[in-house]
Amino acid sequence: MSEPSAVFDDLRDESEELDELVRELSPEQWAAPTPAPRWTVAHQIAHLAWTDRAALLAMSDADAFAGEVEKAIAAPDSFVDDGADEGARQDPAALLAGWRDGRAQLQKVLRAAAASKTRFPWYGPPMSAASMATGRLMETWAHGQDVADALGVVRAPTDRLRHVARIGVRARTFAFDVHGVAAPEEEFRVELTAPGGEMWAYGPEDAAQRVTGTALDFCLLVTQRAHRSDVDVRAEGPDADRWLDIAQAFAGPPGKGRAPKDPR
Repeated sequence: MSEPSAVFDDLRDESEELDELVRELSPEQWAAPTPAPRWTVAHQIAHLAWTDRAALLAMSDADAFAGEVEKAIAAPDSFVDDGADEGARQDPAALLAGWRDGRAQLQKVLRAAAASKTRFPWYGPPMSAASMATGRLMETWAHGQDVADALGVVRAPTDRLRHVARIGVRARTFAFDVHGVAAPEEEFRVELTAPGGEMWAYGPEDAAQRVTGTALDFCLLVTQRAHRSDVDVRAEGPDADRWLDIAQAFAGPPGKGRAPKDPR
């Protein structure tokens, strides 16, 4: 794995790219619907701000964060939406300022904790500072895709996708588990063409089952920002094929994903 500072820098840059996309929006654009049901552009940014604050709490006060986990368990169908709704009701300028402040604070805490072996609580398994930053980058990229789709913007992929791809590969067993399906014991080989043309490879070269495609499309698939039929990702082997139907890079229950662009 690369030095922790690299993922912290990439998280900062991913957030700044999304910031540039929303900073000059009109009130009407902030209220524009995104592909996530009932969520506007404001909801997407509010969710990122809310989750940054949750990460800060997890890294600074484990007992207080445990109370937030209890709330999530008590209201699994509304906990995330309630947080997004509350933030989206703010004036856009206040929402944007709060998101900027929270992510700046999180950067400081992440970098300060980088040298330690501490693992911090989360809604899933405990995570190191670097893993926390990787998760935040994945979410920032994925929700940024929702914003871009709402605004009709096509984003150029960057090598920051390596963090999203890595989570997607590592979450393979989790994806099977949350669907109540026994995960295959053997590893898959995953080969992805990066934005710059090089190959990102995971798993043994001689694996019997394989997944190949572009890194961008794999990341869209595992964050459930595109339907499988709309991405350039292929499977060899029945278990690998099943995985592409259920893959998810995020914690929590299975999402509904996106409908295909052409239902035919």
